[in-house]
Amino acid sequence: MKLIFHYMRRRLKRIGLGMAVKILAAFLELLIPYVLEYIIDQLAPRGQAGPVIGWGLVMAGLAWAVRWGNIFANQSAVYVSQDCTREIRQDLFQRTITLSGAQADRFGLPSLISRMTSDSYNVQNFITSSQTVGVRAPIMLVGGVCVALTMDWALASILCVLAPVMTAIVIFVSWKGIPLYDRVQREVDEMTRVMRENVTGVRVVKALNKEPYEGRRFQAVNERLTRSDLTASTVMAIPAPAVQMFMNLGLILVVLVGAKRVDGGLAEPGVILAFLIYFNLILHSAMSFNRIFIMLSKATASADRIAEVLATPEDQPPLPLAEEKRADGFLVFDNVSFTYAGTQTAEKSLDGVSFRLERGETLGIIGATGAGKSTIVRLLMRFYDAQEGAVYVNGRDVRSYEKKALREKFGAVFQNDVIFAESLRENISMGRPLAEAEVIRAAEDAMAAGFIAEKPDGFEYVAGIKGANLSGGQKQRICIARALAARPEILILDDAASALDYRTDARLRQALREGYAGVTAVIVAQRVSSVMSADKVLVLDEGRVIGCGKHEKLLESCGVYRDIYQSQMGDLA
Repeated sequence: MKLIFHYMRRRLKRIGLGMAVKILAAFLELLIPYVLEYIIDQLAPRGQAGPVIGWGLVMAGLAWAVRWGNIFANQSAVYVSQDCTREIRQDLFQRTITLSGAQADRFGLPSLISRMTSDSYNVQNFITSSQTVGVRAPIMLVGGVCVALTMDWALASILCVLAPVMTAIVIFVSWKGIPLYDRVQREVDEMTRVMRENVTGVRVVKALNKEPYEGRRFQAVNERLTRSDLTASTVMAIPAPAVQMFMNLGLILVVLVGAKRVDGGLAEPGVILAFLIYFNLILHSAMSFNRIFIMLSKATASADRIAEVLATPEDQPPLPLAEEKRADGFLVFDNVSFTYAGTQTAEKSLDGVSFRLERGETLGIIGATGAGKSTIVRLLMRFYDAQEGAVYVNGRDVRSYEKKALREKFGAVFQNDVIFAESLRENISMGRPLAEAEVIRAAEDAMAAGFIAEKPDGFEYVAGIKGANLSGGQKQRICIARALAARPEILILDDAASALDYRTDARLRQALREGYAGVTAVIVAQRVSSVMSADKVLVLDEGRVIGCGKHEKLLESCGVYRDIYQSQMGDLA
């Protein structure tokens, strides 16, 4: 709950004004039954219409003030809750995109999405209710009892006995409900994960006729979520009938005791009517307490989950200058080993990898799927930190850089890179202050200018979600143009030409050699043709370097590389 109060504290003036109006409206609402009792017991017996009409207008004025006061207070509460939630979502988004790879893996993408959506929605509902129902309900409950005490102590004593019992039931059950809603949110994470997998891989599911299988998978997580939600909702539903039972019991007692007191001349009929109205107000207030505590239980669990992400410490701070290490060479891996968190086997993703690359040279990396090729890129750009050994860029340990300064050196295209639902121009520039000529040149060098010119709006053509209206090769060329546009020091192409035909791939490599001769390049590929012209080729197998050198040397010395070459290019001449 500290998270919620932290954001609400920044809007105290608006909250204070809204709550002040809400409190005033609640007190005015408490006066209405009191005025009604005065009219019935004091004015009506006199038989004078004037005073009755006058006080009737007072009641109407009170009702009008209550209505407009509640409207203003509710609108203010909605504004505050939406503004708080907007800032929470923004802060959560900013922290999410700055999480290290290990931290993002620990939370999981589905969990991060549900914290941004359903959790923030639960917090928003509570912030709204805390300023409306949370203000009105206690005033009506306590105020109703206090006003009732001034009218008839015997009837008021019924309220004084029942109100604490009802409040205790609501608070106790709500306290038990918080961990139940935390479990519900974890089940939401799991359902989001399965749903995301199926939406992303829908073509694979259809191609393999696996709709029934995936339907059963989703049914399983959906049923677990339903059971968890049902358990939490069942527990939180206990107070409502209990409160209703006690209030009905109270109403019966008020009618019985009130009738006896009126018959004995100890109370007036207007008092009984006013008491019934107060009982109705108190009943609704008690029920409101139940609803707000349900929201409190959900919001507490959700706020804790959001705060967990926001409070996650920076786990990759720059090394102190005293600990900074340097190495000869522009890009250097020095005996690097790395294992992803949660890996079930003892095998390392990288095991003692070492290589050295000078400025302007090109490194090709090739190997079987899962050999560790992409892991080298992730360590180089410091998405993860090596557990053993060190990685150097421009002779400096990557851990000594500020992340922004380090990543500004790179232009990168990753496996299955993202195309945003923006114009092709924006997909290339990505918000960077690039001149028109730079965008066009990058598109030309990436072999993308031709198909862009054929689009209805050229560079202003809007890509679909995940580039649905572009072919695989077109998407890759847009991503390559994005990487080239800012003229990076280091170019990373991680399987960036897999969807390109051999001719386009060859033209692209030629354009890079001619236009980006001073750029240091790391090319991860499955094709020998993409790396055979590199200054060095690194051959990986199960995280280990089994060959490093020029293409010709590897053909002679590395059996795995020779086998790959022969399988793709034919027998050696």
